[in-house]
Amino acid sequence: MKTSLIMEGGAMRGMFTCGVTDVFAEHGITFHGAAGISAGAVFGCNIKSRQPGRAIRYILRYSRDPRFCGLRCLLKTGDLFGVDFCYRLLPEILDPFDRETFSRDPMEFYVGATDVHTGLPVRHRCTDGSGRDIAWMRASASMPVVSRPVGVDGLELLDGGISDPVPFEYMESLGYDRNVLILTQPQGYRKKKASALPLMRLALGKYPCIAHALEVRHELYNIQMERIDAMERGGRALVIRPPESLGIPRTEKDPAELKRVYGLGRAEALRRLDEIRAFLAWNASAPETEEII
Repeated sequence: MKTSLIMEGGAMRGMFTCGVTDVFAEHGITFHGAAGISAGAVFGCNIKSRQPGRAIRYILRYSRDPRFCGLRCLLKTGDLFGVDFCYRLLPEILDPFDRETFSRDPMEFYVGATDVHTGLPVRHRCTDGSGRDIAWMRASASMPVVSRPVGVDGLELLDGGISDPVPFEYMESLGYDRNVLILTQPQGYRKKKASALPLMRLALGKYPCIAHALEVRHELYNIQMERIDAMERGGRALVIRPPESLGIPRTEKDPAELKRVYGLGRAEALRRLDEIRAFLAWNASAPETEEII
């Protein structure tokens, strides 16, 4: 039997996920594998590098830094989130990402992105936190229209949430059959068709498959939510969600709001800690926590 942690995206709603995963790390809750999509990838990687508190620390410090995110960055570079700042300066200098621990931790870590030429999901197993792994994480979190496609491994990629918002079926296909899911929308949330589709079609004229995937994304997402609800009722999955709408936009910059959302994630994880342990406790082969020197 294999356990996994599956993390939905949602940009700055991912602070909820960070609150949950930091509690997991602090209480020794481990998994055989994990999968992150978009924000679930770029924040979730800190589980494997064993750096609880890192994501909320740098987000609170730099959320209002124009190099991190903003219209000026978009107009200057074509990316709403500053590529050099977010994927080089932050992990290498300002708040270093522990690549050595990431590579030594036994948990398998997968990220998902969307091929701009097919509109289909593609996946990558991150192993050492290298530049290639970081490029895949960046691709997974590159929102359409406000990000340039990311070239890696001969592919051109955008946000993984376009084609596979919550990759539970992919993880099941790999043999993970006891799964904890962290979602960033409350119970019962369903997506509506995007109102900005005409603008998206125009902006994505070079990528008709991505435009089509965005047109039907709400249908895919809602089908996934129905299946996840059924899995939860059947005891095949444990789902952690905000108790209510987080009430922030995807690009929230207010440190107080981001800290509030992080706190909601921590509170929900702590409230359900015994339930989570019970869900995973039957699995005697959970990965051991090796000491990292």
